[in-house]
Amino acid sequence: MSAFTEPTFAWEPVTPRGVAAFARASLERLLIVQGIFALFAAASVVWILSDGIFPTIDATINELPDQGQIRSGTLDWHDKSPLLLAEGNILACSVDLEHGGALRSPADFQFEFGRGSVRVFSLFGETEFDYPPGYIMAANRPDLRPVWGAWSPDILALAAIGTFLGLMLTWALLATIYFLPVWLICFFTNRDLNFRQSWRLAGAALMPGALLLSLAIVLYDFGAFDLVQLCFAFGMHLVIGWIYLFVSPMFLRRRLPAEKKNPFSSK
Repeated sequence: MSAFTEPTFAWEPVTPRGVAAFARASLERLLIVQGIFALFAAASVVWILSDGIFPTIDATINELPDQGQIRSGTLDWHDKSPLLLAEGNILACSVDLEHGGALRSPADFQFEFGRGSVRVFSLFGETEFDYPPGYIMAANRPDLRPVWGAWSPDILALAAIGTFLGLMLTWALLATIYFLPVWLICFFTNRDLNFRQSWRLAGAALMPGALLLSLAIVLYDFGAFDLVQLCFAFGMHLVIGWIYLFVSPMFLRRRLPAEKKNPFSSK
């Protein structure tokens, strides 16, 4: 007898018992529920872009001068320097032609545009990228504003589609990797599960972690989480998947012992 009652209907992959139910469910049901959770994740990405990052980019473009460009790897700047263009909780943009360090923002990520490079400051350190030589790029409000206005909705759409498809493909790949450990757990604990059912259980076990990370992204945008807590949530969403992989099989029924024949029976 199993220590737990095996679930009979797969509808929620939030509890270990709910994850276990997907082992007996159809592939179509698993994909539908995974699609719903992937939509939640895509919505969280679109939310943080549209609410936490894009407004700062809009404000940055509005503060650019009427003339300016990056030509041959050099920023041609027609305004004062250093200058803080725009600042939010997540992103800040500034200009310091000499990278003198006069402006430091409390935002989690600061892009500082210098004469020949852009520096990115964050919790993870400082990174510098040179402007690409041989290209001419606009660095003024009249040119960038219509371009950004035209591309920003497309960027949001691509982010949503990329997040959705990326999660669905990643879950399929990880389920292909994790199904064998799930089957081995069931084998050594005498659980009734075949390879296909193990694959479906492994796929369902990855959804609770994705839900946690989606909520963490939204909380990060609201300011309830800082960058450190968001990174912790990212690590935990991986650990939660592994925990569900080990715990959920315990909610499956055990194999019934084979019926033994009575050696003294006449039949």
